[in-house]
Parts: sequence; structure tokens; C-alpha cells
Amino acid sequence: MADDALVVFTPSGKRGRFALGTPVLTAARQLGVDLDSVCGGRGICAKCQVTPSYGEFSKHGVTVREGALSEWNAVEQRYKDKRGLKEGRRLGCQATVQGDVVIDVPPESQVHKQVVRKAASSRAMVMDPATRLYFIEVDQPDMHEPTGDLERVQRALSEQWQIEGARADFSILGRLQPVLRKGNWQITVALHRDHTADAPRIVEIWPGLHDRGLYGIAVDLGSTTIAAHLCSLEDGTVLASVGVMNPQIRFGEDLMSRVSYSMMNPGGAAEMTTAVRDALNTLCADLVTEAGVAPREVLEMTVVCNPVMHHLLLGIDPVELGQAPFALATSASLALDMSDLEIDSLNTRARAYLLPCIAGHVGADAAAVALSEQPNLSDDLVLIVDVGTNAELLLGNKTRVLACSSPTGPAFEGAQISSGQRAAPGAIERIEINPETKEPRFRIIGVDMWSDEDGFDEAAATSGITGICGSGIIEAVAEMRMAGILDARGLIGSAEQTGTPRSIATDRTHEYLIHDASATGGPRITVTQGDIRAIQLAKSALYAGARLLMDEMEVDKVDRVVLAGAFGAHISPKHAMVLGMIPDVPLDKVFSAGNAAGTGARIALCSLAARDQIEATVHEITKVETAIAPKFQEHFVNANAIPHATDPFPELAKVAPLPDVNYNTRGSETGGRRRRR
Repeated sequence: MADDALVVFTPSGKRGRFALGTPVLTAARQLGVDLDSVCGGRGICAKCQVTPSYGEFSKHGVTVREGALSEWNAVEQRYKDKRGLKEGRRLGCQATVQGDVVIDVPPESQVHKQVVRKAASSRAMVMDPATRLYFIEVDQPDMHEPTGDLERVQRALSEQWQIEGARADFSILGRLQPVLRKGNWQITVALHRDHTADAPRIVEIWPGLHDRGLYGIAVDLGSTTIAAHLCSLEDGTVLASVGVMNPQIRFGEDLMSRVSYSMMNPGGAAEMTTAVRDALNTLCADLVTEAGVAPREVLEMTVVCNPVMHHLLLGIDPVELGQAPFALATSASLALDMSDLEIDSLNTRARAYLLPCIAGHVGADAAAVALSEQPNLSDDLVLIVDVGTNAELLLGNKTRVLACSSPTGPAFEGAQISSGQRAAPGAIERIEINPETKEPRFRIIGVDMWSDEDGFDEAAATSGITGICGSGIIEAVAEMRMAGILDARGLIGSAEQTGTPRSIATDRTHEYLIHDASATGGPRITVTQGDIRAIQLAKSALYAGARLLMDEMEVDKVDRVVLAGAFGAHISPKHAMVLGMIPDVPLDKVFSAGNAAGTGARIALCSLAARDQIEATVHEITKVETAIAPKFQEHFVNANAIPHATDPFPELAKVAPLPDVNYNTRGSETGGRRRRR
């Protein structure tokens, strides 16, 4: 009779021969199979559940007979009685090899769990967090062999988990002795391992077995809004999400105005640092409250942001970013204690990781988008546009990736618009204009019906119709162009020229009336000539940035466009192209990635390997500086037209032919066409 047996693990396909009596968990570890365990093989955590398969497996060249694993034991029975165990499952730490066997490792027993990220792409996100739990049994003190409690904890980690040199700060040392004794010399430690550090750090301890889980927060720190997601570090699940306005807005709505505030006001940078850190503290407290998670269980944070936000969060004056050559204090990733950022609403021993910046005006948020969307792995030429107050653009494929930023300003966020507001219940977010009657219909945030449907007024009564948000103003301007209310230059025609009394004269220009509730004390919502100009300036900066990247790549078209950012998730590709925000491509080649920067922050939160990956990738991305590029102004001026003064849009013409109107003259009886001289 053979003294060993063949063990095959699925789905990995790893196999090896092991001596009879070898625990399945031991075999898995020796083969590098992805099988989880927190308790170290004591049958307490049950994370090492496996399913043995019996019968003939020609693919593996093995026949598995009854008795291939040891008999069900008392430890497994006790766990099943207390917590339940699926039929056919065994604990890998208890079952031993007694014959040739095929063992399946179910997804919930795998350390690197696969999670599909629906918001950004269908790629799987591998769980490999920097902070993990380890259950250990610590030797009790012995007068004949005097050693400290910490040293015996370190020895237990070495002997039971092969983890060497674990460090602990003073706050852990002060709690260690009572925790050890309360746990009867059994404790769970949370170990954090920076991907660039040699020795892990003990960041939290619990008496006995702690299996409630660990959590982390991914933060997208934008110029206008701060969004954060509380995630499980076991499977990446988002347990709660919150967003707040960036309180730095009171110092200036765009980045350069905040840099100017810092330059012109002594202590201005410190004011803005305090403001954003206070907001983060509040946001984190709201997250743990909403999710019902203990603050001390949140032990990780990742942050992505543009360079100005990056410096202000760190307490660095951003003055150098306001002038050429736009030097960063550091472009490298940073690993910090939460206390360094004065985040005291969470465990102060938690670690914060800031993704690397690409260049002076292309920050960690663009790096996070690159991590999420991976243009460097694309076969076709993809343009990724992260739309915000300061837009970041990536253009590339497997051969090369370029990046730039464009100062689009706050118009896309609904700011600097006459009836504009932030996205909130009551704001118009969608609009359609009938090209024949010129009459609008719209939808507001919080109501699923259109304004011309029965029951809309009753449904909208709670919030009211309050204004128009960023996606709404984009669609309104594009619909006005498609309906012939607006010409290619961006001029609104008169009532006589457009054929609708909704075109109302105001001083020397016109505005288009969407909704009027002034008779009952409500708002009067219009699109003015000034609103059109604000949108033109924003979209021209965006398109000019894209054209610069295309010039550098020596191409006249791209294969695919990805709209990223919270705004990008709510704007239709057709309206974006009618405006000329993006280059002309077939509409089925325009995709939304949602908040790709936030997704990139989540990926980095969940995976050490992802941090290594993005740190290598940023060095391969070429920055194109729009501020000093000679052709930027030329591209900007040509992009003022809607959709464009010189670039053809043949794909757009197939789905949305635009009226040939011109409202540069007054009083024409031909619907606004240019008079003959």
C-alpha cells in the first residue's frame, strides 16, 4: 500500500503527492493553493472549508474513492452544531489525506476572492488587502524563561504563521497585557504590511477569535465633491457610500482660485487643509454609523485626488502648482498613519495610502482611472475622459499612453449657470426638446416620470422643481442645438427666428424658457446666452485637450471613448457628441465607466498587487502639458462651435443631423438664415 496520495485542488488545478495523514490545509499551503484561514488550523474560524469530490476524473487521471479523507471529527461536528456547515463541506484544517482525492476550494474559502466591478468594467478585482487578521496562541509567562509579552506574540506569529519581525507602536503595547489575559492567551491581531516595507505592523488586537471582519475606506477627494466608500477587506463589498461637498469651495470653485487664495492670504493653505480634514472626519464618522461598523475595525484608507487637493490634504502649500513648471512636492505614493492626516473619527493606528500622481496637473485621480480602466492593456485606441471641475484625459493602447488635464471649470457641475444647482432632488437632470414644436419635457432627480406624464406634478410636489444640474444643462444645450433653437456658433435665436415664444429677448440676447413657476412663487428656469458661453468654454477646453493628445499620438480619430466621473455616468453619449465634448466616434463606442477614480481607489484598497501595478504604470504614462502647448489655443477656439468649427463629425451626422441655422443677423424672415448682401 502506498504511503502517499495524489491531491488535486480545483479550480486552480494545482496538484501534488502528500504523505497519508497530511491535513488538507497543509497540502494547500505547500502547493500555494488559495485557501483561507484565520485561526491557523484550530477549527475555530471555518474559513478553510473545502468540498471533496468522489468518482473518476479522467481529466486529472485520478479515481477518488470513499475514505479518501479522514472521518468526520468532533471539531467539525461542534462547528456545524454552532454555526452550520453546508452539506458535503469539510474543514481543511481537520480533514486529512487518506487516498487520492480531488478537492474543490469554494469562492468563499479563497483569500483572493473574485469580485466583478459592475460600475467600471467586467474585470475581476482580486482581494489581497494590506491588512489581515491572524489568530494566535501565545505562550504564558515563565519565570524560568523571562521574555516580554510582545516578544512572545512575535514568536507566536513566527511559529504559527511564519511572519517575522512584526512591530507594534506604543498604543498597542499599552493594551497588550490586558487583552492577552482576557483572551486566556489567545488573541487576534490585525497586521498591516506596506507593499514597500519589510516588517509588518500590528495595528489592532482583540482577545480570543475576532471574526467580525475588517474594513477600509476608499476616498475620491475631488475639487467639488468628496465621495467615500466603506468596504469589507474580506470580499470588497461596499457597505456604505457617502458624499459631501468639498468645503474648500468657499475659498474658490476651481483649483487655480484656491492656489491664488493660498498665495494672497498668509495661512490660507493651512485653512484649506483644516477644512478638508474636518470634512473627511465627518464623512468617515457618517460612514461607520450608516454601516454599523465599529470605528476601531476600520484599519485602511486609500485616497485619490488631483495634485492641488493632494497637497492641501497633506498640509503642503500648493503655490508651486500655480506656475510653470508646476512642480509637485512629491509624485510618489505615500503610506501614512491616519493620525498624520488628523483623521480621529477612525482607528488612529489605521494606515492611509495615497496613490501616486502622474505629473503637476495630472494627479492620483487620473492614476486611479488608469488603474480602473487600464488603457495600457487596450488593443484599440481609447480616450478616457474623467469629467469634472478639472478634467483629466488619458489616450492610449498597449503601445503608449498619454495624459493631460484641462481646466473645464465648474459649469459641468451646474455652477456658473443662471438656474444651475448641484445634483439634488428637484434638479432637472434630463431634457428633451421636440424639434417641431420646440416644447421641452424633462425629468428631475428623485422622480422617474417625465414632466408631460400624468402624475408628474404630484410626484414632484415633495421636492419641487428647483433648478438644473450639470447633466441637465449639457442635455439642454445639446437639445437646443438639435431643435434649431441654437446655431453652430452658440447663439440663441429670437422667437421669430426659432418659431417658439420660449425664445425670450433679454437685453441684446435671448434665453430659452424651460419651466416657469414664478406665478406661484416658484423658480423660472431658463438657459441664457451666458449659460451657453460657460458650457462652450468648458467643452472647448475638454475637446482641445483631447485633440492635443491625438496630435501627440499622430492620429485624427480614436476607436473608443470612455466617460468617467460621476458626471460621465449621467450624460448621454449623443448629447456629449452634439456639444462637441468628445471626438466623433460611433455612439456604440462611447461608454460610461461611472466613478472610475473611486473604483481605482477601491482596487488599491483591496489589493497590494494593484498598488505595485499603478506605481509602475504611472512612470510609463507621458504627460502632455496643455498650459504651454502652442496648438492648445487653436484647438480651443475651433472647439467653441457646436459641435466644432473645422473637425467633421460624420458618425454624429448619421444619428443626429443638425439644422443649418445662423442667428448672427437680426430680423431675418427665413428662420435665421444669413441674409444676402
